[in-house]
Amino acid sequence: MSEQHPPTDVTREQAEEAVRTLLRWAGEDPQREGLLDTPRRVVKAYGDWFSGYQVDPGEYLRRTFEEVAGYDEMVVLRDIEFESHCEHHMAPIIGRAHVGYLPTNRVVGISKLARVVDAYARRFQVQEKMTSEIARCIQENLHPAGVAVVVDASHECMTTRGVHKRGVSMITSQMLGAFREDARTRAEFLDFIGIHGARR
Repeated sequence: MSEQHPPTDVTREQAEEAVRTLLRWAGEDPQREGLLDTPRRVVKAYGDWFSGYQVDPGEYLRRTFEEVAGYDEMVVLRDIEFESHCEHHMAPIIGRAHVGYLPTNRVVGISKLARVVDAYARRFQVQEKMTSEIARCIQENLHPAGVAVVVDASHECMTTRGVHKRGVSMITSQMLGAFREDARTRAEFLDFIGIHGARR
């Protein structure tokens, strides 16, 4: 798999020192026993949380299957759980994505759709952008008759700071091809993922 390597001009030591600086700014002592290993742990966690920068999501969709006996109906993978981080406050975004597409002459393994979601989620994100990125990646690599993506997530930058509103989620969608052009196709997808009452 081709990789998009992160910048190499920042060392692990520099990253850990940045964490110590933030601890001092918050009023803590980085030399306190309970915080001695915190910089190392945070940098390691960042390596996991932002591993999406090191992969090309499109690579997951390169291997497809054409022996599908002419199947050309909707393929839907719903309730793909993900964790991301807001690029404005670096706070968690936690939610679920629903992905659907209308194959033309090939399909992809369903786990690959979940991997595409994860690849984009494991970056600093804006939910609207992430929704669009997932849809366009599938469209550009599978060339289906249409793609639909709905993302439903809660933003900790809203629940733990600012207006402090809990229990609020944000829903974004991107419809391409047949899902944008055909109201019945769009409504069928929304029914599949449990969003009812769509106009037909």
